[in-house]
Amino acid sequence: MTVHDRRADDITDEVRRWLSREFADSLPESAVDEIVRSAHADLDGQIRPDAMGEMLHRLARFRVLRTLSARGL
Repeated sequence: MTVHDRRADDITDEVRRWLSREFADSLPESAVDEIVRSAHADLDGQIRPDAMGEMLHRLARFRVLRTLSARGL
């Protein structure tokens, strides 16, 4: 595992925890985890590594909200 990989894992975990708490009443943590991991995979290599935290949070939060909207919540 490289330093970059560990940092990416830390960022992914931090965003997952943040969004899991924010949407705990509406979406299971497993669903949030899947959304965050998918968003990270989509962003990986597409943006500057130092922007990953903010961009991952924005994209994953957007996708959580879209998921809730689709469910009528």
